[in-house]
Amino acid sequence: MKQNTILNKTEKISNYFLEMGIFDFENAGKYIKKLPYKRNLNKENIFCVLEEEGGTCSTKHALLKRLADENNYDGVKLMLGIFKMNAENTPKIAPVLQKYHLKEMPEAHNYLKFRNEIQDFTTKNSEPKDFVNDLVEEIEIQANQITQFKIGYHKNFLENYLLNNPQIKYSPSEFWHIREECIAALQH
Repeated sequence: MKQNTILNKTEKISNYFLEMGIFDFENAGKYIKKLPYKRNLNKENIFCVLEEEGGTCSTKHALLKRLADENNYDGVKLMLGIFKMNAENTPKIAPVLQKYHLKEMPEAHNYLKFRNEIQDFTTKNSEPKDFVNDLVEEIEIQANQITQFKIGYHKNFLENYLLNNPQIKYSPSEFWHIREECIAALQH
């Protein structure tokens, strides 16, 4: 992200970064990207990524979106995309897919778009090429939509996916459980 303006010291998220010695959006993004991938205890806490020193695609990108909004950075959008996570684009889930005889798992992924360029701060090695070729749909969301809205949207997509793939004999709740196993595999 090429927006390298000094953060606004009167805003609460900006101030948190400033107190850590991070003075601009670009370096805030670099800091967040280096933090480990892990589930947060309370996604409703806007500081959970900073306090727990790690986060998911949801919490990391929602924090950066809020930071961009605080500083009136135009053109920064928080996106919710569904991509077909598989052994090739996400090797850590290969054993889970194999265990359940699946070739892919549709996954909801958050990322930022800045002037139509995808930016992924999920892990230190995350790049748009990791998922963009397997992206099947995307919508813009607000930072407060990373919890219930995202889960509902994702579960609805999975139900439709199962309807369109009758060879997969799992119920929606079983399929969601398999998806949770995939996510757990990413944290190791």
